[in-house]
Amino acid sequence: MAVLVADDVSRTYGETVALNGVSLDVSEGEIFGLVGPNGAGKTTPVRALTGTTEVDGRVELFGKPPKSVDGERIGLLPQDFDPPERLTPRELLAYFGGLYDDPEPTDALLEAVGMDGNGDTYYENLSGGQQRRTCVATALVNDPDLLVVDEPTTGIDPAGRRQLWQLLSGLAADGTTIFITTHYMEEAEELADRVGLLADGELVALDTPSALIETYGGDSLLYVDGEFEADISAHLDYDCSLADGQLTFRNVPPTDIGGIVTQVEAAGTVDSLTWTDPDLEDVYLELTEKSPERRSLGVTEVSER
Repeated sequence: MAVLVADDVSRTYGETVALNGVSLDVSEGEIFGLVGPNGAGKTTPVRALTGTTEVDGRVELFGKPPKSVDGERIGLLPQDFDPPERLTPRELLAYFGGLYDDPEPTDALLEAVGMDGNGDTYYENLSGGQQRRTCVATALVNDPDLLVVDEPTTGIDPAGRRQLWQLLSGLAADGTTIFITTHYMEEAEELADRVGLLADGELVALDTPSALIETYGGDSLLYVDGEFEADISAHLDYDCSLADGQLTFRNVPPTDIGGIVTQVEAAGTVDSLTWTDPDLEDVYLELTEKSPERRSLGVTEVSER
C-alpha cells in the first residue's frame, strides 16, 4: 500500500504556479527524493502533504487526508526551522519529546545525528551544520512512520551529510517511509530509491536514479585540452571532435583513457584531461533544456606534468 499519494496536485500563488498537475506515490520503507533548484516548487508539496496548505487535486497519507492522520505518525522538518536559541540540543529534544506519549530517548537521538558531543551547547553557539543536525533529531523524536524533510542537509559539511544519509537509510531499512526535497543532485542519487525531478512546478521525470541516468544522462565524455593540428582526428583510432584547442571524445570507458592519451601525445601537446560520467545533474539539465556542452559539476580533472 502506498503511504503517500499525490494525484494531479496543483497550487498557485497569485500568478505564480507552484505546482502544476503533480502525481506521485511513495511506498512503505521507500526513500523518495523530490529534486530541483531553489524556486522549483519543492516546498509546496511538503506543505500539501502535511496539510498546511490547500491544493487542487488529491493528497493522501496512509489512505487518509493529511489533516485526518494521527500527528504522532508523521515527523516533519521544514527548510526554515528556528527553535529557541537559548536552549541546548538536549533541552530542545526534551521539549519536543514532551509533546508525545512515547518519545525516543534523547541521548540516542543525539548520538544518531552526531550531536552527542555538543548536546549541552546553546543552539545559538552551534555551527550551521550542527544546528541542522539538531533539527533533524527533533523530527525523529516521535519515531515517525513517515518522515518528511525539506532540504535535510542544508549547511552540513560533507562528513556530517554522509552521516545523516546513513541514518536515513537505516530508518528506511527499518520500515520508515521518507520523503525528502533537495537541490543536491548527489544527495538524491546516493540516498533516494526513486527521484522526481521538478521544474517550474511540473514533474518532468520520475524513476530510480540509475534509470533516469541511463535514459537521459547522455554519454560519458573525455575532454583533452592542448595544441593540436586541425587534422589530428585522422591520426587517432578514436572518434573525436576538435574545437578551440579541445578534443572531445564521447562515450569513452575509463579503460580507454590511457590509450587515447598515448595517441594524442604522439600527435600534439596535451595540457590537461577532463573526464565526466553522466549523473542526475546531466539528467536535470537535459530534461529542462539547459544542458551545456560541458558540465560544471561532477568533473574530474587531471593535469599533465
